[in-house]
Order: sequence, then structure tokens, then C-alpha cells
Amino acid sequence: MTGALDKVRKRLWNQTRHEHDEEAAKRMRGVKYAILKNPDDLTGRRSEAFDALRNTDPRGQLYRSWQLKELLRTLLGHPLDQARTELNHWVFWASHSRIPEIVELSRKIRRRRPDILRTIELGCSNARLEAFNNRIKVTIRMAYGFHHVDNLIALVMLRCGGLDIQLPTPTI
Repeated sequence: MTGALDKVRKRLWNQTRHEHDEEAAKRMRGVKYAILKNPDDLTGRRSEAFDALRNTDPRGQLYRSWQLKELLRTLLGHPLDQARTELNHWVFWASHSRIPEIVELSRKIRRRRPDILRTIELGCSNARLEAFNNRIKVTIRMAYGFHHVDNLIALVMLRCGGLDIQLPTPTI
């Protein structure tokens, strides 16, 4: 959802630049990080940019997209029956929003609805797997220039294998 929200923001930003609308461009400055973060985590300057979000574009597409993002975010914390009802409501609202990026996302969510509901039911996420993959990618960047792939595999196993190696400390 945040990707679709950022696409909406970029489209509106480019549209205001091409129309040479200085007032709208001024309102859109600083909105990027304000809309992508949770509203509770906003700092002072980003909070001011967020307050100007309602009046950013004439048709209110950015603000409606942000509202849909927040609805989808809060949906994950609800019980399964309530989440099912709210997801159906969200898909209906998103598919009728007339915002191309959000309509496309609603089609994807409609296709993946059983998987989303299963995730809510089980309470599982792929966060650990993503963190593990990120650690492997960082290790691969560190291993740039190794002559043999065996050295890379050994380094990945050392960093991701869960071993707690105590290195000797010098005595003075």
C-alpha cells in the first residue's frame, strides 16, 4: 500500500510541476515522509506537512489514498470476522476510488484476499524471513572480492548460524 501511495504522490507532484502550479507544489513539499510514516511517529516539521495534506491536491486523491493506507494498516490488528468485513469494505472503497494506483492495488488484494485473511488468522508475518534475507545481502556485499564462493558461504554461515563466538581479550 505504501508503494501505491508513493506512486500517487509522485504522479500528483509531476502533474503540479507540469502545470506550473507553484501554490500546489509548495503544499506538496515535505509530504512524502509524512504520509509514509505512522501518524503517531511524526516529528514537528513532518506533522505540519501532514496537516497540509488535506489541501494538497484539488480532488483530494492523496488524502483519500492516505486514508485507505491507514484503514488497511489498522485492519491487520482486528479479529478475523471483523477483519474479513473490513477488508471487503476496503476493497469496495478502493476499487471505486477512481485513483488508478489504488484501483490496481485493490485488484491485487482481491486476488490475495484468502492469503491476507489467513495471515490475520494465524498472526504470522514474514518479518523474520525478511530480516534474515537482509542480513545475507549485507554479508554478500561485505564479501565482495572474495576469490572463492566457499569463503562467502562460510561467512554467511558464521554470521547467520547463531553461533556466539567469544574472541580472546588481551590481558594488560
